[in-house]
Amino acid sequence: MGRILYSIYFGRDNDDFYQIINLASSPVVRERIGATSSDRWVVIKISGRPGERLRQNYYYNSEFKLNKLTSERSNYYPTRRPWFAKAPSDSVFKTEPYLFQHLKITGQTYSIRSVRGVIGVDIVLSSLEDKIAPREIGLPLSSGAESFIFNERGVVIASNKLSQDAIEIPPPKSLILSERQISLIESTHSLMVSNQKDWGPYDFSVSGQPMGYAVDVLNLVAQQTGIKLEFINGFDSKMLSEKYRKGNLDILHSVIGEPQGFGEKSLPIFKSSVAIAGRDERLNSKTLKEVDEKHVGVVAGFGMKQWLKDNYPKLNILEYSSFDNARAAFDSGEVHYLADSEVALSGMVSLGQDTPFNVFVLNDHAPVPFHVFMKSSDSELLGIINQAISAITPEQREALYRKWLDTKWQQHGVLPYSKVYELAKVQNKQNDMVKIDIGDQTKYLYIAKLELGSKSSDYFAVIIPEDIISGVVIERILTSIIATASAMLMLCPLAWNFGSPIVKRIKELKRETAKIKARKFDDLKIVSTRISELSELSQSISDMGQAIGQHEKQQEDFVEAIVRLIAQAIDDKSPYTAGHCNRVPEIAMMLAEAADKSQKIPFKNFSFNTEDEKREFRIAAWLHDCGKITTPEHVVDKGTKLEANYNRIHEIRTRFEVLWRDLEIEYYKTILEGKETAEKALSLLNDRKLKLTQDFEFVANSNIGAEFMSSEHIDRIREIAEQTWVRNFDASLGLSPFEQSKRSNDNLDLPALEYLLADKPEHITHRTRPVEFEPKLGIKMAVPEYEGNYGEIYNLSISKGTLTTEERYKINEHMISGIKMLEALPFPPELSPSLRINSS
Repeated sequence: MGRILYSIYFGRDNDDFYQIINLASSPVVRERIGATSSDRWVVIKISGRPGERLRQNYYYNSEFKLNKLTSERSNYYPTRRPWFAKAPSDSVFKTEPYLFQHLKITGQTYSIRSVRGVIGVDIVLSSLEDKIAPREIGLPLSSGAESFIFNERGVVIASNKLSQDAIEIPPPKSLILSERQISLIESTHSLMVSNQKDWGPYDFSVSGQPMGYAVDVLNLVAQQTGIKLEFINGFDSKMLSEKYRKGNLDILHSVIGEPQGFGEKSLPIFKSSVAIAGRDERLNSKTLKEVDEKHVGVVAGFGMKQWLKDNYPKLNILEYSSFDNARAAFDSGEVHYLADSEVALSGMVSLGQDTPFNVFVLNDHAPVPFHVFMKSSDSELLGIINQAISAITPEQREALYRKWLDTKWQQHGVLPYSKVYELAKVQNKQNDMVKIDIGDQTKYLYIAKLELGSKSSDYFAVIIPEDIISGVVIERILTSIIATASAMLMLCPLAWNFGSPIVKRIKELKRETAKIKARKFDDLKIVSTRISELSELSQSISDMGQAIGQHEKQQEDFVEAIVRLIAQAIDDKSPYTAGHCNRVPEIAMMLAEAADKSQKIPFKNFSFNTEDEKREFRIAAWLHDCGKITTPEHVVDKGTKLEANYNRIHEIRTRFEVLWRDLEIEYYKTILEGKETAEKALSLLNDRKLKLTQDFEFVANSNIGAEFMSSEHIDRIREIAEQTWVRNFDASLGLSPFEQSKRSNDNLDLPALEYLLADKPEHITHRTRPVEFEPKLGIKMAVPEYEGNYGEIYNLSISKGTLTTEERYKINEHMISGIKMLEALPFPPELSPSLRINSS
């Protein structure tokens, strides 16, 4: 930790500052602060009123003896730094990477507020990058291994990934300045310059290092004029603008338009078209006039809101403190559009966001200039800066363009692999090697979540090419194989002499175990040997074989008992089968044994070669009707045509009884009303009663199914069915939900006229799922449309027997159920033919 910790310091609310710097934290620290090899620590004290602040540097050796003391003017105010302004008193605050004021190196600060001020600790990112270099994990620099430390938004804090060779910008020539201008520059302290975190490619920072088109332009200005510039970052865009307004910054750059109260502006440092980003594909006019009612997001503090209001007064604008926050609001749908520089919008990268967006240039405006702003009191310095801007050559502008704007710009400082960012969020992928494809290469990824005690989360990721991992593993395996093989070659002769007697007895034991595998338990023998362990093993094998044999016999008896129990249960289920399941095995075995003993030609190739074959045939015979377990009892036992769960002939007889009473009532009404004489009415009553009796006898005899139903018989059933009776009660009352679901929706008024016999919708039972057979079962059977049809005319019209087509299928379905049940049973190999015999 000593090589990563850069410094510890204390700042007071009155801007007094005390800092101890660890010169061993990074070689660049010693170089930047001007320390010698004998120096080990540097103590910095800063105090004084604005304009009179003094910085003192005390250089100590490793024994804390003072080697040197230097003093210089300072414009450093700790209260204006993010580590001081945002430090809470109840937890540790961690800054984003930023540029350290004194050494101009990048790092991060952890701080907490105390009673009298704020305590801070700095970590140098260059040291952190050294710690995650390939050599630290035992790999050469050329291995292609990449290491990253990044936060939960995908912003890279430290990395060993070498940046691509930057395009060289031609060095500038010094400006020819007047004596007054030179004197002004020499008497001016370092100017504090804004540096945004995320407005690429113009003004942003990577791990705290200022970068971008505008930053390079200002560096050219500094080189031409000698003006000292200090970039201040670590704050969001809105806060930088506020610091400029309060006088804590001297320069605010990359500002569009002329915001009120910003002071004087420079010549344009660059120009860019203003554009909008949106996901509305129908927006094709490239103008903001069509999105007046939508929310448009902009970055606060740099003039974009005022410029849009001046040109598009009706816009509904929402300001965000940074470009990153505005982009997050756009991704979440909080705003429908973003307005900004075309190049900045085109280069947006949103890790974890897959929704595409379009960027539309506002064609009703030419490219807009962006300026440097300084206070009116610094107008003379601004004039020198304008001279330098004008002196930038076309060659330098061309280099700036190629460096930052030539190709589609990708967000600097963001994790370059979205797949790594996504996997970092998956907890079960952390602390493990994961194989992933990046581009056209296969690599191994290791991700660990860094528990630093802060509210936000950081992650450490290492990406190593697959061939590097494979090469290291193969090299170590080959070394191990060669060493092992050499040792084995030297020991082979000795091992042969000692092992030969043992191998012989082991082979004999192997032959005995083969007998167990073949279930020849009675043929097992004890292997004779002087080696007590092998002798005991042989005895154990023999005992085990006998135990397995006894267990097998018990299992066979147990299986056969269960099979007979199932058959007995099927016989007990119905009084009509008359012991069918018990008789079939007896008859089948008698027939099989007769065929086995027969010498006739049809049976010459038939025989039971083993007891197992005879047993498998016997079990198949016992299981031939096992599928009937799934067949409903009322289908198996159906003795009459109208029988469902009961014989419905009783319902029909009751209807005939109703018609009988109706005839008698009609007879008495005829006499009372004097429509007919008593003798004629009685004669008509007796005739109709006789006809009714004959009709019922015909229906009842047809119900038994003893005789073949001819077409004439079926026609008579239909003729009888046409008779009607009057129902005075609601037939939908007292029904179960299932019965209600089968009834038609016709709601007839009472009394209702009913047919003597009928086929009604509620008599139909529809299938709840399709019937399909697996091809391997080889079942070919026509499946009726309905699962059941209890129509009275339909059932009485059965030509032979008492079963409908649906019920015959249900009876036959027991064979299908039997096949499925037996297929699901884990029969041992010797009983596997039972399924084929059973289904046959």
